[in-house]
Amino acid sequence: MRQSLLFGKTKKEAPKDEVSINATLLARAGFIDKVSAGIYTYLPLGLRVIDRIQNIIRKEMNNLGAQELRMPALHPHDPWKKTGRWSKPGTEVMFQFKGHGRSYGLGWTHEEIITPLVQQFVHSYKDLPVAVYQIQDKFRNEPRAKSGLLRGREFSMKDLYSFHTTEEDLERFYEKAMLAYSLIFEQCGLAAHVTEASGGAFSKYSHEYQVATPYGEDTIFACEDCNHYQNKEIVEQPACLTCGKKREELKAIEVGNIFKLGTRFSDAFKFTYLTAEGTPAPVIMGCYGIGPSRVMGAIVEVHHDDRGIIWPTTVAPYRAHLLSLGSDSAVQARAEEWYHELEKMGVAVLCDDRELSAGEKFADADLIGIPYRLVISKKTGEGAEIKERSSSETRIITMQEGRKLLTHV
Repeated sequence: MRQSLLFGKTKKEAPKDEVSINATLLARAGFIDKVSAGIYTYLPLGLRVIDRIQNIIRKEMNNLGAQELRMPALHPHDPWKKTGRWSKPGTEVMFQFKGHGRSYGLGWTHEEIITPLVQQFVHSYKDLPVAVYQIQDKFRNEPRAKSGLLRGREFSMKDLYSFHTTEEDLERFYEKAMLAYSLIFEQCGLAAHVTEASGGAFSKYSHEYQVATPYGEDTIFACEDCNHYQNKEIVEQPACLTCGKKREELKAIEVGNIFKLGTRFSDAFKFTYLTAEGTPAPVIMGCYGIGPSRVMGAIVEVHHDDRGIIWPTTVAPYRAHLLSLGSDSAVQARAEEWYHELEKMGVAVLCDDRELSAGEKFADADLIGIPYRLVISKKTGEGAEIKERSSSETRIITMQEGRKLLTHV
C-alpha cells in the first residue's frame, strides 16, 4: 500500500477529550476516528489490525470444534422478558426503543437469542454437545466511556456458547476453552493471567483473563509464585490462599471472560433434552467472551513508548514500513524495486512515498508502529537500512537478506 493513497492521516494532536493512551495513540496514528464517546470508526489501518485479531480468535475457536454463525444485533423484547433481563438490568445496560408498535433493544449479550435458537435443533442427548460462536458488534449503555477501545458503547465481541448434557462434559470443554484463550492472547502479544472472579448468579467463580498494566481499570491480587490471581471484588484476605504469602495488588485490563451458566437460561426457555433413558433433563450451558476491539486497545496500552505504538508482528497492519528519503530518482527507483519485490514475496508493506522530510517520515513510522522499518536513501547504496520498531539498532541489509528476514518472521 502506498502511503500517499492511504485513507486517514497521522495527527500531531489527539482529540482533546481523549485521556486514555490507546485512544490517543490510535487516533493520532490514523487507526481510528472518534464519532462520539465510546463510538469509533475503524480507518483502514485500524481495520487491518482488528481483522488480524479476529482471525487469530477464529482459528482457535475452529480448533475447539466450534462453528461460526451470526446472530442479529437488533433484539425483540420477548426473549429478554422470559429471562427477566428486559427490566433488570434493562436500560442501565441496554439501548431500548420502540418501532412499529413493538419494543426492541440492541444486543449487549446474546444468551436470549442463542438459547432458543439451539433449542430448535437439540432434542436428544445424541444432539449434544454443541458449540457455536460469532464475532459481532455489541452495544452497551456505558455511563462512562472514557477509556478508548477499552470501554465502548459500540464494540466488537466474540461470543462462544457451549451446550452439554452434564456438568462433567461442560468442565471438559471449559478447560479446553481456557487453553484456547491463553493461546489467543499469547499470539496477540499479551501476557493474560487467568483470574478468578465472581460467578454472579451462575457459579461460585468465573474466570477472567487480565493483562497487568498501570493503565488498567480493574484491580487483581497476584501471587506469581503460585500463579494464582483473583479479582479484588472476591478477595477476602491479602494473603495467598495457597502459600500464605502476601499478594501483590496490580492494576489490570480484562480482555476476556468465561462463565459456567449452568441451567440459568435453559430453565428460562424450558430447554431440555431426552436422556438415554428417555427422561427430560435441562441442557447445561457455558459462555466465553473476548472483545477484539478491547484486545486491540489493550495491546496499545501495553506495547507503546513515548514515540508511538509498537505492534506485535502477529497483529500489525503491515509487516514492513518502507521509507524512501529524498527526491533522487535513483533512490526512488530502488525503493520501487524493494516495494514490488517484497509484495511479490507476500510481505505486507506500507510504502511511504510522500514528499515529506526524513524527520517527518521517521516520526510517522514510530507513531504508526509497524514492526520493521526499511529506509532507502543515498547512504544505503543497493541495500536498505532496517530497524525493528522495538529496538534502536540499525543495519544495512541486501534484498536477499530482506526477503529471508521478512518472509520468515
